[in-house]
Amino acid sequence: MNLHLEDNLWHPIIKISKLKDGQKKMRRIGLRSIMIVREDSQVFATDALCRHMAWPLAYGGKVKDDCITCPLHQSKYDLKNGEVKEWSPFPLLPIYGRLLGSLRKPSPLVVHETREFDGWIEVRLSTA
Repeated sequence: MNLHLEDNLWHPIIKISKLKDGQKKMRRIGLRSIMIVREDSQVFATDALCRHMAWPLAYGGKVKDDCITCPLHQSKYDLKNGEVKEWSPFPLLPIYGRLLGSLRKPSPLVVHETREFDGWIEVRLSTA
């Protein structure tokens, strides 16, 4: 099957009843790790790993104001569009944070479409 066509499919990823408000879960679609978040009755889906140092955002990431902050170096992303809000500020040791931040260029988190259908939360993978 053509991978491009497959990316346009909706994938059932988790039952609606298994994702409570404020929860984050990691799931896989093929070889791709996805983080799914329910916050204030909205459902977001993004790639699961922080773009800075590839830490799984669902494990300790803090969600506030439709953004997720990585627990490792505090990189912060907008869940709606993946925009980088802060890049590795690491507030306890600012010089160290700048050094760590310089290891990789800031890059947005990939965001995927979601919908609720037939008792499931479904995700359509972004082509980005």
